[in-house]
Amino acid sequence: MSSQSPQDAASTRRTPVWALGVIIGLFALFYAYAVWNAIWNLIASVQTFDAIGVPLNALGWFLWIFAAVFPLVVFAAAFRLAYRRAVGAVTLIMLAGLALVAVFWLNVVGYSVLNTHALIS
Repeated sequence: MSSQSPQDAASTRRTPVWALGVIIGLFALFYAYAVWNAIWNLIASVQTFDAIGVPLNALGWFLWIFAAVFPLVVFAAAFRLAYRRAVGAVTLIMLAGLALVAVFWLNVVGYSVLNTHALIS
């Protein structure tokens, strides 16, 4: 019989911090790309519609700003859920969050393409 308590056994099998940092750092690059892409599309939309003399309305601004903020919120939630878990769990949680961001992004692009009239004044 082992004299270790369950807490001691769990602490000896902890995942190295550097491994978690590498995994989370790699996924952070993909989340950052989603933020950058949303900001770029906001800038492109504003420039395109200003060129024809039609500005974005409040819904258009909200849509593109929320598209830039949403990946940050999902990354923070995924990081919070993945904190102090095994490497496989961290990878799956970050991947699930990234999949959620991708689906949201496809919805934003689809809505903005099919309902452009709703985003401009």
